[in-house]
Amino acid sequence: MRHFGHIAPEVRKRLFHQEPCAFTAESPARLLSAALGATLYSPATRPRLADDIVKQAGNGVVSMVLCLEDSIDDADVTAGEENLVRQFADLAARPGAEPPLLFIRVRTAEQIPDLVRRLGPAGRLLSGFVLPKFTEERGIPFLEALAAAESAGGRRLFAMPVLESPELLYRESRVETLEGISRAVDKYRDRVLALRLGVTDFCSSYGLRRAPDMTAYDVQIVASVIADVVNMLGRADGTGFTVTGPVWEYFRASERMFKPQLRQSPFLQVQAAELRERLIAHAMDGLLREISLDQANGLLGKTCIHPSHVLPVHALSVVSHEEFSDAQDILRPERGGGGVLRSAYTNKMNEVKPHRAWAERTLLRAEAFGVAHEDVGFVELLAAGIPG
Repeated sequence: MRHFGHIAPEVRKRLFHQEPCAFTAESPARLLSAALGATLYSPATRPRLADDIVKQAGNGVVSMVLCLEDSIDDADVTAGEENLVRQFADLAARPGAEPPLLFIRVRTAEQIPDLVRRLGPAGRLLSGFVLPKFTEERGIPFLEALAAAESAGGRRLFAMPVLESPELLYRESRVETLEGISRAVDKYRDRVLALRLGVTDFCSSYGLRRAPDMTAYDVQIVASVIADVVNMLGRADGTGFTVTGPVWEYFRASERMFKPQLRQSPFLQVQAAELRERLIAHAMDGLLREISLDQANGLLGKTCIHPSHVLPVHALSVVSHEEFSDAQDILRPERGGGGVLRSAYTNKMNEVKPHRAWAERTLLRAEAFGVAHEDVGFVELLAAGIPG
């Protein structure tokens, strides 16, 4: 799989100075954590889940979470588990099917070895588990169960803990909770692919819900948690983890995001102004602002609950030619001693030592999402990626 792999090779050639790399579920964890992109959640009870997975893979989705937790009723958990077993078997039996990275969001630690056993050979399609309401006390049993299931099944399984507990939100317990989370995930570092933020649960503790014209960063009590999570768990000194952006809750029930005539237009005929107007008209401007703020605050990737959110996340994750140029200049071997240099675009200062960690992260993102040509921006990437 690869980002933008669903569009024609000749279009990718026009878009990218450096195309996104190809990767598989067996690729190094460092690359996979950066390449998660828009992780699309789906209730595990969907009756045509295997069809949905294939369809979304064809539209550019590279990671999905099949949820047995908050997205389904308590009474439907058993049916959801049974449905997952059937749908994985269906998917595994399809010749040539290339599903995204697939994760199951469980409720209890005991579900992990049980599901791995019940999936049987179809478990080869499973990349890991999402662990809800993660703290040190609650999280360790999940991680132990995952390690045991991995050992029993003989194949790599990743964990993606969700940071969403009240203890993390409340000021009096936040630091202690973060320290405990840090100990837990550090102990199982090789198995923790990314940390996910459960902002909806944070808001619920105070009876809050952000409006569609507001981002998570406009809700100060939420923004403070994001800042502290990145501060303690997202450091660029080798101790940190990939932290993904919070879910965007809004979409239209009949949303197609773009009018049919735009979807049918040739790539070179799409007008940037027209596309921007349609984005705003479909209430996507809040999502775009939040994605940009995610990146500015050290987050990479995003939880998504609607397919229309996937492409904007991926288009905004592509590295610009200017960013790529700066990162390459900063990391040239001859710059190892430090110093300051003017950017090749002659519009900024690149200071080698302070900007090194940014440059390394930028080149990793460039590997996963590609580098746009100098004259290609977000609008062109978005327009080219619209499914036909």
